[in-house]
Parts: sequence; structure tokens; C-alpha cells
Amino acid sequence: MNKLSTAKRVAVVAALVEGNSVRATARMTNVSKPTILKLLAELGDACARYHSETVHDLRSKRIEYDEIWQFCYAKAKNVPEEKRGTFGFGDVWTWTALDANSKLIVSWLVGSRDAGSAFTFMNDVASRICTRVQLTTDGHKVYINAVEDAFGADVDYVRC
Repeated sequence: MNKLSTAKRVAVVAALVEGNSVRATARMTNVSKPTILKLLAELGDACARYHSETVHDLRSKRIEYDEIWQFCYAKAKNVPEEKRGTFGFGDVWTWTALDANSKLIVSWLVGSRDAGSAFTFMNDVASRICTRVQLTTDGHKVYINAVEDAFGADVDYVRC
């Protein structure tokens, strides 16, 4: 089985980080698209493990929350009937918590835009912070109960 050299892996990742598409990266580095996608998945897993193991006991002062919409497979209105309601087909939301001062992503979650995802996400953020913090969110209603559940009274919470 062929293995990419470290130099080739670095070239692929560098091209992707610079904003090149997978197809352009394949042309530039002479690496096949499936190999690039496999490397990208492995890199994502490694980064997630690193983040999970190291981002704890934060002394953040201000955390800003937001959700980003995207679709997988097709937009919700175009998902075939047999795939509707299955996660990964249609609307998907990436929840983000950003330390406003350092720009560190404290936590993220890919899920639906509902109370269950809000609770899971907010509890993960709370587990990573060791000081009283000011949270800023948009007006999405599910944040209210999720913040109270995760932080109790030990938070300054602002909805914009």
C-alpha cells in the first residue's frame, strides 16, 4: 500500500489551508482526490482529539456564541422523502463558542438547531471554563434554558 510522505502531506495541507479546492490541490500536488479526502478526514480527527485533550481550565472573560447554517446532500426542501428526518440530509448547524479576546474556539458542535443540541453544546462549553464568564448570544430562544442549565447563576449572560 502506498503512503504519502510527510513532505507530500504538508504540501497537501498547506494548499488546502490556503483555500485551494480539493481538485486544485490534487492537480498542484499530484495526489488523488480520494487520498486528499482521506488525509483531510484523518487531520480532522487528530485536530478534534487535540482540542478535546488540551482545551480545558480556560480563564476566558467573554465568550460569543453563534450558529452557522449549511446543508448536507440537499437543502431541506429538496431531500427525498425516504431520507427526511435523518441527520446529515438537509439542514445542519455548526454551533460555535469563541473566546472574544484570544479568538480561540472554545467548543463547537455539528447538529440540529434545537434545544437538545443547545444543551449539549452549552454543557460542553461550561466544562471547559474555570472562571465566571460573560456569554453573548443571538436571540435564539433555546439558549436561555441551556445557559441556565450549564452555568446556573455563575454567569453574566447577554442576548443580542
